[in-house]
Amino acid sequence: MLGMYLIAISEFRQFPGFNFSLLALFWSWLACIFGNIYIVGLNQLEDIEIDQINKPNLPLASGEYSKFQAQMIVGITGILALTIAAFQGYYLLGMVTISLLLGTAYSLPPIRLKRFPFWAAFCIFTVRGIIVNLGLYLHLSWILSAKSISSIPIIPPSVWALTLFVLVFTVAIAIFKDIPDLEGDRQFQINTLTIKLGTVTVFNLSLWIITVCYLGMILGSFLLQSSLNPIFLGFSHLILLTVLWWRSQTIDLSDKQSITGFYQFIWKLFFLEYLIFPLSVLTTTISLNLKIV
Repeated sequence: MLGMYLIAISEFRQFPGFNFSLLALFWSWLACIFGNIYIVGLNQLEDIEIDQINKPNLPLASGEYSKFQAQMIVGITGILALTIAAFQGYYLLGMVTISLLLGTAYSLPPIRLKRFPFWAAFCIFTVRGIIVNLGLYLHLSWILSAKSISSIPIIPPSVWALTLFVLVFTVAIAIFKDIPDLEGDRQFQINTLTIKLGTVTVFNLSLWIITVCYLGMILGSFLLQSSLNPIFLGFSHLILLTVLWWRSQTIDLSDKQSITGFYQFIWKLFFLEYLIFPLSVLTTTISLNLKIV
């Protein structure tokens, strides 16, 4: 949320205090948080028996929360997410609604798309890669433009680049996440790529997908120099690519704890993009402003 906000104000050449309410940013963030709790909570509700094998420390699997308590939390947060989004604007409402629908279809029987590798990955990379990024930018841009209905915000190259990067990166996350869950997924007949192809193959596939993401951003950074700082963007991704391959050499694919640690490391790389892109846009904006002065 904050990363997309920084990109939006940079593209609009507006900074806090100009046609933007930080309160609106807070409510937008809250709607997204409630929506995320709904999606994650519903998934855990439907996977209690599986999680007792794969992730016994989760609140429901460990018995910390009862099923009724979880149902109440999921129901209330889902309603709050939609209600807050509805009051904030139609772009945010559309983003939250689509995300919740896909999250429900992912976990809830009889659809339960997580049973199928392609559709499970589709839900994850569609929400994380496309819906959230484009939806948030459109919403924030709409607020910055004083909520003008007459014109649809134009999505700049920086946002398209971030969306494409995250979209492909999320594919790697979607297929890697099932590696530490192999035992429980096999027992409950969740037909993941890890079960079909094996742990080593899926690990290497995830690693190379992320590598392609970084190489693409390094090579493509100079094509985006109108809105992004190419030196900062390219060099930062080169460093992260180096760290990724160094970290990949330390993983033990026979040790569940080691696999889980690497999976968490991938998520850290994922969220770093929402720091790198805004900083790249901000440095470009500040440089342009200095030239004008």
